[in-house]
Amino acid sequence: MSKKILVWFRNDLRLHDNEMLVEAIAKSDSILPVYILDRRSFGETKYGTLKTGNIRAQFILESVLGLRNALKQIGGNLLIAEGSPEDIIPQLVQEYEITEVYHHREVAREETHISTLVENALWKLRVNLKHFIGHTLYNKEDLPFPIKDIPDAFNQFKKKIERDSMIKPCFAAPDRINVAEVIDWGTLSSLEDLDLLPQQKDQRADFEFWGGEAEGLAHLQKVIMVMQQAATTKNLILASKLSAWLAMGSLSPRKVYWEIKKMESVPNTKAMFNHILLGLLWRDYFRFMFKKYGNTFFSPDGFGSQGLVDVANEQENFNKWRNAQTGFAVVDAVMTELNQTGFISNIARQTAALYLINNLEVSWVLGAAYFEEKLIDYNPASNWGNWANVAGVGNDQKSKSVFDLDKNIKNLDPKGNYAITWAS
Repeated sequence: MSKKILVWFRNDLRLHDNEMLVEAIAKSDSILPVYILDRRSFGETKYGTLKTGNIRAQFILESVLGLRNALKQIGGNLLIAEGSPEDIIPQLVQEYEITEVYHHREVAREETHISTLVENALWKLRVNLKHFIGHTLYNKEDLPFPIKDIPDAFNQFKKKIERDSMIKPCFAAPDRINVAEVIDWGTLSSLEDLDLLPQQKDQRADFEFWGGEAEGLAHLQKVIMVMQQAATTKNLILASKLSAWLAMGSLSPRKVYWEIKKMESVPNTKAMFNHILLGLLWRDYFRFMFKKYGNTFFSPDGFGSQGLVDVANEQENFNKWRNAQTGFAVVDAVMTELNQTGFISNIARQTAALYLINNLEVSWVLGAAYFEEKLIDYNPASNWGNWANVAGVGNDQKSKSVFDLDKNIKNLDPKGNYAITWAS
């Protein structure tokens, strides 16, 4: 009997640097690439927000179709189904006589719970679910410490892994693929099918995101072109905006690292290189913190206590904040940009969070849940980890004192132009 491996794609929608895909091709006669649209990822949360808003939903749909097109170009395809993975994958295993299932391991509670449900269902069929790690710059097994001993302070984490760990080279993208015979590869739902409306482009936005590996790789090259032009501009630091493709796994963090590292010798690019690398390291840090501490990051009290919460006016204040109606110009500008585009800079995120927590005295988890809905580059570890830190309930309690709203506003909008541009 021929060996068939089902490759379950989740937040890893790419061909390049995809160990799971490379190994599946090498160890099978044919593979069955599968993406499952799980409606639970588009429902309402207990905070009254959506798990996925229209902007990120559109980006996800584009990313899935981008993967299907990429697979078609090398002789394959992507089976697209809608429903619960724990129901659909066992059905596919039986229908196509699958011998093993591959997928990338996640770290947040909902994603890992679904993996467990799938694993339990496959166990009844005596089929193995093999886990791969492909979301981080540094592999877990290459860290200079076990997960339980990872330093809580980011600077210590950064110092130790940069000194004692290595970043592995990328896996090459396959150029040919042999897939199982499938009569109906399925169609992908539209935004309307998900009860969401398309977002109208805001003319104030200076950038437009399009989902998919090809778009991500093309944008990475544009970032590198900017770095090349930096030979005549000292200390150039621009927002790379690579995070949306990294969040969907359409770009590998190692691919980003090795591509920008080629620019290391170009004059005046060091600041930009360090800026991008720092972002990749923060992504790794929060992901490993989630591995270390599990779901503590989703608790309102986290590792400490936020402090005052104005329970009586909390919902009203939260609504003013998310609707950009606080009356505080810079914060309203940040929230308008977020609502209209799905993307704001890191300092803008901190500014909005500090105002919600300290000035409006709203529980930080409401803000984190709203960012989950709105951010095009949302990933659980970075979003909830960053919010917990700003609220002073993160695992590194020494970071409480590093956030300053007035300082943030001066850096974000020193001349007041940002507030004017994004006045709602």
